[in-house]
Amino acid sequence: MIAPIKGNHFCFIIVPVTMKRKKKKKYKWWLIPVIIFCALCLYIAGMYWWQQQQEEKAKFALYPGFGIQLPVEYEIHGIDVSFYQQAIYWPSVKKMKEQNVQIGFVFIKATEGLGSTDKQFKRNWAQAKQQGIPRGAYHFFLATKDGKTQAKNFIKNVQLQPGDLPPVLDIEQLYGVSPKLMQQRIKDWLQLVEAAYHVKPIIYSNADFYNRNLGAAFNKYPLWVAHYFENNQPRVSRDWTFWQHSSTGKINGITSKVDFNVFNGDSTAFKELLIK
Repeated sequence: MIAPIKGNHFCFIIVPVTMKRKKKKKYKWWLIPVIIFCALCLYIAGMYWWQQQQEEKAKFALYPGFGIQLPVEYEIHGIDVSFYQQAIYWPSVKKMKEQNVQIGFVFIKATEGLGSTDKQFKRNWAQAKQQGIPRGAYHFFLATKDGKTQAKNFIKNVQLQPGDLPPVLDIEQLYGVSPKLMQQRIKDWLQLVEAAYHVKPIIYSNADFYNRNLGAAFNKYPLWVAHYFENNQPRVSRDWTFWQHSSTGKINGITSKVDFNVFNGDSTAFKELLIK
């Protein structure tokens, strides 16, 4: 700085200025797991709230009837469900009755591909059992993936008990894979699953796809065939065990449309099919 002195002279006086050093910021790394934990808790709470809201809606999903024409020649009727139906209020499903028809079985989506599990499977699986509805679990097959690995995904997530239906392999598309390669992967899945549960699995497919891409090589397995807009039975060139005849049914306790099925046999034959 400049300071005046006697005689109108000036001189420079150097005044030392001390600079404050910036303190290094100390990051609180321990906050990261705390934030992650809180976010996880919020996510779980949010999912639980959403589930409760969906179930509350399902309680009030009531219909004057099933909303479709049912094949009357069959004694046992059932449905199949997945995450698409969201939360289901199973007591209403069990109680609904129209023209002496009640739901006698349900197939529930369990797994898909190599490692995917249906988000509603555990809940549907447990609550169908609580309501005394015979249940079966199915795996949605991806022809582009290894059959044995897909089988292990199903086996890991599905514990079958006496009174359950046999396991089901849902095959609907080639996904660009040759029929020959798809068939080999299907055989790998079926063999591994049969060895695990000691029961022959059921194959699900639509009539046209089965006739073109599967055929006689799989005739020893029970068939659950999808074929809509038929009045009395599906048009498929082999015997069949279940028939999915509609995808637009309505049932109390479910807010969305539902697939409807029938069993090709009487109550005695149905009981014989169940796991002992």
